[in-house]
Amino acid sequence: MATESAIKKGDDHSAKRQEPNALTNFSGGAMTTWSNFTHFLSDVRAEMKKVVTPTRKEVESTTTVVIITVFIFGLFFWVTDSIFSRALQAVLHKMGAQ
Repeated sequence: MATESAIKKGDDHSAKRQEPNALTNFSGGAMTTWSNFTHFLSDVRAEMKKVVTPTRKEVESTTTVVIITVFIFGLFFWVTDSIFSRALQAVLHKMGAQ
């Protein structure tokens, strides 16, 4: 009776306190969380078994490609910066700002 009158009045707090399965629902949620966590760990273990360490030759070739690429991009940006600097100096010189 108290639960029915509490629900009619809109007092959900007293209705929730009198629920017979409140503790069971809470522990079920914790068990679901634990189950999800252990499933996640087993998935991580399975993925880590798929990881392959590269050979020394693969590492050397990849490193060489990276170094050459960085050098080429550095050279490109240096040339581009030089061109824009000279163009800006020419424009400023024409305007008389030197």
